[in-house]
Amino acid sequence: MADMTDEEYDALDEMWTKTTPKVNFSRPGVFARERILLECLDDISAMYVQSRAVARHKTAAQIIGELVREKITASA
Repeated sequence: MADMTDEEYDALDEMWTKTTPKVNFSRPGVFARERILLECLDDISAMYVQSRAVARHKTAAQIIGELVREKITASA
C-alpha cells in the first residue's frame, strides 16, 4: 500500500469507514490456534515453546517446526 496516491488513500478510508467488513468466525484466529496448539503439550513443554517464541518474535508453531526439523537433522 506504500505506492497509493492521496486520492486512493482517501477512497480506501471512505470505503472502510462506511462499510463493515465481513468476518469469518468459523475458523479460529491466530491467538486461538496458538492456544489450541499449546494445549496439546504438557505444561513444561508449552511454557518452553511459548517463552522461546516470545524471545525470538515467532509463533509457537514456528518454534515447534524448528524443533522438529532439528530432531530430523540430528537423526539423519
